[in-house]
Amino acid sequence: MPAPSRRRFVQGLAAGGAIAGLGLWPRPGWALKSPGQPNVLTGTEFDLSIGEMPVNFTGRVRTAIAVNGSVPAPLLRWREGTTVNLRVRNDLPAGSIHGDTTSIHWHGIILPANMDGVPGLSFDGIRRNEAYHYRFEVGQGGTYWYHSHSGFQEQAGLYGPLVIDPLEPEPFSYDRDYVVMLSDWTDLDPASLFARLKKMASYDNYYMRTVGDFVRDARRDGLEQTLDDRKAWGEMRMTPTDLSDVNANTYTYLMNGTTALGNWTGLFRSGEKIRLRFINGSAMSYFDVRIPGLKMTVVAADGMHVHPVTVDEFRIAVAETYDVIVEPSGQDAFTIFAQDMGRTGYVSGTLAVREGLRAPVPVPDPRPILTMADMGHGGMGHGGHDMAAMKGMEGGCGGNMGHGAMQHGSDQHDSNQHGSNQHAGMDHGGGGMQTHPASEEGNPLIDMQTMAPEPRLSDPGIGLRDNGRRVLSYADLRSTFEDPDGRDPGRDVELHLTGHMEKFAWSFDGIKFASAEPLRMTYGERLRIVLVNDTMMTHPIHLHGVWSDLEDEDGNFMVRKHTIEMPPGTKRSYRVRADALGRWAYHCHLLYHMEAGMMREVRIEE
Repeated sequence: MPAPSRRRFVQGLAAGGAIAGLGLWPRPGWALKSPGQPNVLTGTEFDLSIGEMPVNFTGRVRTAIAVNGSVPAPLLRWREGTTVNLRVRNDLPAGSIHGDTTSIHWHGIILPANMDGVPGLSFDGIRRNEAYHYRFEVGQGGTYWYHSHSGFQEQAGLYGPLVIDPLEPEPFSYDRDYVVMLSDWTDLDPASLFARLKKMASYDNYYMRTVGDFVRDARRDGLEQTLDDRKAWGEMRMTPTDLSDVNANTYTYLMNGTTALGNWTGLFRSGEKIRLRFINGSAMSYFDVRIPGLKMTVVAADGMHVHPVTVDEFRIAVAETYDVIVEPSGQDAFTIFAQDMGRTGYVSGTLAVREGLRAPVPVPDPRPILTMADMGHGGMGHGGHDMAAMKGMEGGCGGNMGHGAMQHGSDQHDSNQHGSNQHAGMDHGGGGMQTHPASEEGNPLIDMQTMAPEPRLSDPGIGLRDNGRRVLSYADLRSTFEDPDGRDPGRDVELHLTGHMEKFAWSFDGIKFASAEPLRMTYGERLRIVLVNDTMMTHPIHLHGVWSDLEDEDGNFMVRKHTIEMPPGTKRSYRVRADALGRWAYHCHLLYHMEAGMMREVRIEE
């Protein structure tokens, strides 16, 4: 590893982030069972003030959005079966760069639509010097989080962990309980970062392939195959090293509001069982998490219990949560290591028998390289042959969409018909040439389409395959309960995740949120949503108000989640019970993708 840069060294001085008194103080541990821990609020009555505060994560003082003077926001602890009252006041100063209104969305919580906290859909937002009274019954347990749904406030610090104690005893035991909240911070004004992405989406991609990479690939794969591969990527005007729009070249990664050099620490005694509640509260960053020297037993996903599965590592998408049990023993300290998906940076913390200890921090893994197979264009190494159907996309080559391969014709469906399209006998596992909505044809906001998507539920993901560690995949996740509804879906709705990398344009079916009709559901119906990722990016898709019951390749219920990860070139389906009246948001949880248009309104009506 190279010596730390001045920026990383200064982060050690500013590890705590919030400026307090004359010094910069690290965040305390968030042991939920330890008495007297600050930034933990419990009970049923909460008063939350949203304001601004100075923070310093990089050696430069910036202004963040804080809740009750805390970044991240305080840990809220509720109990299933109670009614909570949360009085949220907007104390943002006049002229704030973060806007005049604010909001809080309770991510993954099932509640009435007017309590969901999405301005323009659920309510009007909370204006400066005004307050909003959230009141609802808590009908679930588990690990969740909350964040702003106003502008870019989530990126600026308005996010926090949420733990709900269940009514029934949990099917596992533990001695200590810690939240591990991962997030990303930028010193840039988030609106300026968005503007930069619109002007130059590849700004953070420093890792373009070189002549040396070409020579190495030619020796390994042969000259012809290597030339085909480079030609295919050139036709798409894309680079296989572009895994994330924003990475550690811009971001500083945080664990519980502390940088890696701040060394957030959770204490343990040898032989204890420790519950770690991992929450990805980032705006744009996927993390791959492991604790060298410890196995992790995953016991919950997105707040719902799953049959235990023991792994060395897991990928956590933006907005997902995973609860794991670890049993540290044999040494005094273990490193919690979370590297970003593109391997441009990491954040780490420590489990230790006392404060001040550290364990060795791993070197980040080699940077992954996307393949045509990752894009859903056939088998590995087919190169340009699989890109025949790409020609004619704006940003590709030529002016014809390749209708023969694309099958635009009498069998073409249009998923923008108010959610009414039917797909009897759908092939959940892929296997045929993928059709696409008419709205994608000739669309200047689309630069690629997948032609052979597959669920790939057993695939741990790009950069995690065959790394010598046991890595969690979606196929490992099985809810501890049967399908809560039991009915077969009455209809299928297919939506395509679409985008244009150079223009930083993102949408469903090539239609941005501002131009899209609502997706309409009838109260009480059971339907299947099928997502097809036509982009080269991974998207975490979140449907507000109702659960997303992920299916396996044969259409059988697997696991209940609130956020579904969609790697490039995949086609995944999940069942939805439309049991919550109102207007709901449905969007990619990459903040800047949502802002750029990858969002729909869902209306559940009688």
